[in-house]
Amino acid sequence: MCVTCGCDEGASVTITNLSHSERPQSNLSQNKLTQSEAIDPALGHSPIGSDWHSHQHPDGSVVVHRHGPAAPSPSPSPAHHHHSHPHHHDHPQAGLDHHLADRPSLTATDPVTQTLHLEARLLDKNNQLAAANRQWFQTQGIWALNLMSGPGAGKTTLLVKTLTDLADRVSFAVIEGDQATLNDAERVRATGCPVVQVNTGTGCHLDAAMVQGGCQQLQPPPGSILAIENVGNLVCPALFDLGEASRVGIFSVTEGEDKPLKYPHLFRACDLVLLSKIDLLPYLPFDLDRAIAAVKQVNPKARILPLSSLTGEGLADWYDWLLAQRDRACPVATADLAP
Repeated sequence: MCVTCGCDEGASVTITNLSHSERPQSNLSQNKLTQSEAIDPALGHSPIGSDWHSHQHPDGSVVVHRHGPAAPSPSPSPAHHHHSHPHHHDHPQAGLDHHLADRPSLTATDPVTQTLHLEARLLDKNNQLAAANRQWFQTQGIWALNLMSGPGAGKTTLLVKTLTDLADRVSFAVIEGDQATLNDAERVRATGCPVVQVNTGTGCHLDAAMVQGGCQQLQPPPGSILAIENVGNLVCPALFDLGEASRVGIFSVTEGEDKPLKYPHLFRACDLVLLSKIDLLPYLPFDLDRAIAAVKQVNPKARILPLSSLTGEGLADWYDWLLAQRDRACPVATADLAP
């Protein structure tokens, strides 16, 4: 459950690997991954916890979902119990009641106390997984980048342009996050870059477990850049550590100069802020200086780069920043891939 808005309570998460299929739209079930598989130890990680479930549907597709706090189970057996959704499961682990056994504070009567304890446990679980991700990235010499923005800011367009322009200089792998569809992953796949799509259902952000699952499918090579395109949302993505090395926030000139002031937490968490779609400046009452000042007000240390994926203006600075960050993370691979 998202501790900010609760949006993904009961959500189904599907991870689809488009790198292993010639026609991913017609062969999805072969490449889908259950969340329990995703966190199994291909990356050397410990299990995420007991609130994830997977189900295989009659068409062969597999979905995974997790539950937020639920009402106490009416079943006297801890290994066979019912959920708040219209189906139930048997669990082989005797004594495992994943709704209550590890959540003692849910028996408390104070709803504020319950909320605070639940938030702390959810974030702590995510942070432990993020730390495992980060350690694995460092061991492999992979530089992981978390791209965050509101919907429509131009993340995918910029990513596709970047993958195309830098294809001969660095290896990329991409995890795409959206609530639904394979649309963005298909655009990335067309560049030849390995990509998995994580569909979060009702969820508004990616979390560390989803990134683990995506990496298990992708197996990004040592020395590569792993670009994680988060779900379009200016609030919740900033709350969840994915194990990334850097965070980049993007907002476009069509969104208004005051976006950083309205959503300061996300912009405060960024190492770099990209002001996108500046080719539209002649047609909009957008004050670029005010926008830059707004970013500086909430995050004086952030670097700011105006750019346009359409005209190419500013992209050279973006690429220089990307390659410099990757070079610091994996200097040996840099020497191997240099033109």
